[in-house]
Amino acid sequence: MPIPSQLLSECRQIVGERQVVTDSERLEPYGRDETPGLAPALPDAVVRPGSADEVSRVLRACSQHGVAVTPRGGGTGHSGGCVAVQGGVVLAFERMQRILEISADDLTADVEPGVVLQDLHAAVEERGLFYPPDPGSLDTCTLGGNVAENAGGPRALRYGVTRDYVLGLEIALPAGDRLRIGKRTVKGVSGYDLTSLIVGSEGTLAVITAVTLKLIPRPRSVATALVTFDSAATAAAAVSALFGRGILPRTLEYMDGRSIDAVRPTAPFRFPEQIDAALIVETDGDDDEATLAQLGRAVEILDRAGARSTLIAQDARQQRDLWTSRRGLTEATRKIRRIKIAEDIAVPRRRIPEALARVAALGERCGVLTAAYGHAGDGNLHVQILFDDEGQRPAVERLLHQVMAMAIELGGTLSGEHGIGIAKKKFMPLEHSAGALDLMRRLKRAFDPAGILNPGKIF
Repeated sequence: MPIPSQLLSECRQIVGERQVVTDSERLEPYGRDETPGLAPALPDAVVRPGSADEVSRVLRACSQHGVAVTPRGGGTGHSGGCVAVQGGVVLAFERMQRILEISADDLTADVEPGVVLQDLHAAVEERGLFYPPDPGSLDTCTLGGNVAENAGGPRALRYGVTRDYVLGLEIALPAGDRLRIGKRTVKGVSGYDLTSLIVGSEGTLAVITAVTLKLIPRPRSVATALVTFDSAATAAAAVSALFGRGILPRTLEYMDGRSIDAVRPTAPFRFPEQIDAALIVETDGDDDEATLAQLGRAVEILDRAGARSTLIAQDARQQRDLWTSRRGLTEATRKIRRIKIAEDIAVPRRRIPEALARVAALGERCGVLTAAYGHAGDGNLHVQILFDDEGQRPAVERLLHQVMAMAIELGGTLSGEHGIGIAKKKFMPLEHSAGALDLMRRLKRAFDPAGILNPGKIF
């Protein structure tokens, strides 16, 4: 049904005339995220609050009118989580981009949800501090979205994911109630951990209006290497060998040959020719000599496990070029075929070789091209399903189901960091029992009895 004109009037009174968007041309960018192949779904209106109080008041108005609300950060997600599939209001945080405080004494940062992650990185690193989570979209994704999706990134191997750095939250419930949950201390055992519940809940339980993050001292030294292999199987086995020797790098990224070939024409880093797989290995610390020695030990183990060649970055520019190339894989692999579906299963580390082999075999069996890259160190693999013709869709759907079932069979999960959103909700019963899903739905009803907050996601 059309959004009530009275609600639009109330929203304009709350946030200002210019901060309520209703014409279709300006709504169009809000109808999608970065999920490949996702059909656009335009909201009825976009409301851009400038404060936590305005968020609360807009939610209260929408609740009174029974209108759905979809929170939206940078729109960089890969599961359709910020797309208003049932219309209503998109609550966009473009005006809430303040870094409220950085405390070097407490090792904390307080931020609004619209702060771009890369801006936070720069601000804390100027103070000699470090916020480790680094998803591929770090130059455009926002902290609110990172918290809602529990974002990870390459450095999650050593440092953990977003949840490990969220100490506390300010939130607004669907009816407009404002709460402060969590703490400002590293330790704290007081009641249920509501903060961890909100992290990764994909905007279905509450709207985040401020975040208190844990920081750590910035490592003074970083060493990076590209290690190449003649086969994906050898590279995957080398990952297991590295962990078997007790080495924990800062990052351990995997790229198959098809992904490397896709990014090669535009990559600032010059990859060696005719390689079938590669690992980006990075170590860090407070001493250049010790950091490089740790990288050397890792490279030595990989070499004994069958590596073909090793290229050690000689300066910050080479490091930057290598990581720019790695982060370009998402866009580059879209050009392999006309249509791409990207999935991000995760499996236990020891099952990585089997997972990669089975993905390739499943693709061949279904007659669908696949490519893979991702965070090999924590078992989070980005499987790319690539095809040209919509007539292949039935085979693609079979392949998707088989890949998800395989991940669960190997003791893994449907998503390492992208979330469920729209894209994966049909697979949830593969991982979760009926009882667990029912408990999740009851939690959703407890927070959102009217069902207005980001409806159509997860379940």
